Amino acid sequence: MTFSLLGRCARTGQIGAAGATSDLAVGARIQHVAPGIGAVLTQHRTDPRLGPRGLALLRSGCGAAETVAALVASTPHADWRQLAALDATGRSAHHHGARVKPARAAAQGQDCVALGNILANEAVPAAMLRAFEADPAAPLGDRLLAGLAAGQAAGGEHGPVFSAVLEVWGDQDFALADLRVDRAAAPIAELAGLWKDWAPKIDEFVLRVLDPDRARGGAAGSVSPPGNTA
Repeated sequence: MTFSLLGRCARTGQIGAAGATSDLAVGARIQHVAPGIGAVLTQHRTDPRLGPRGLALLRSGCGAAETVAALVASTPHADWRQLAALDATGRSAHHHGARVKPARAAAQGQDCVALGNILANEAVPAAMLRAFEADPAAPLGDRLLAGLAAGQAAGGEHGPVFSAVLEVWGDQDFALADLRVDRAAAPIAELAGLWKDWAPKIDEFVLRVLDPDRARGGAAGSVSPPGNTA
């Protein structure tokens, strides 16, 4: 009951994830991203322990396929798991356990992988990939959200989704965006609205970390109320 994707921007090196599900708080469970290393998705009877384990494998020098194979070998419940990995070179791999409920499907490309379970149809991940790949010059967050929206438009899950997530990492050890809608009637649309508000502020927020003397202190493009130093 989840459809999601991992993506990398070849131009900037940014890497990120987006996903949606009919359950609560999908962003707390499925995506695991490390800057300059890669990313892992773990879903369907989700085992969030496999995410950090996958990042450790990628960090050790394993490629995406080796990482997924090692994750499958490391868990006694591989039949219940749906996994994907994307490495720092843009290679991807995925796994569908035998007990992952249909419709289940995945689609892979250079710098991206999409997958889902309990889908309305098997065409959903391919639609997500096409949307992600449509404009390589666009910001990574835009491309990930385009993929998520395309998955929904292609049928999404059997039923309505209630939570969604977008996560983007650059070359720092903190996320450029970690946006979540944990429960809503239209979580993908709400997530897109959050990103629209957040994206123009990213450079300012990074500046507050790296060079606070130069930061404006308020939200980008606005006047700060007194005491606003978040």
